[in-house]
Amino acid sequence: MSMKTISVENAPKAIGPYAQGIVAGGFLFTAGQVALDPATMKLVEGDVAAQTRRVFDNLEAVLRGAGATLQDVVRAGVFLVDMGDFAKMNEVFGSRFGSHRPARTTVAVAALPAGARVEIDLVVRVG
Repeated sequence: MSMKTISVENAPKAIGPYAQGIVAGGFLFTAGQVALDPATMKLVEGDVAAQTRRVFDNLEAVLRGAGATLQDVVRAGVFLVDMGDFAKMNEVFGSRFGSHRPARTTVAVAALPAGARVEIDLVVRVG
């Protein structure tokens, strides 16, 4: 099976040995995105809602690089440092997807890169 690496300028550059996204078998698998501003590579200021909005901006940039949109998302993985942030994250999540409802897993984690409060990765249908 062939694989295609997705690398776009308007999402944070990979800061390790991984890709922003990989297309394989008709699906795009994104790397987890935290709320880094791609221009500064610094975490955006604000609460988990502000961070979640930036995460989706980053993810949508990667999706566009693969010719996809949020309407093509099959599954989302959400990682929260504090489950008390769930409602605010969920409000932004719902607003970005509109009536589309991908499968989702949400888990609490001890910490995330750069002190982020939320990280999200996606599996997306492409092609």
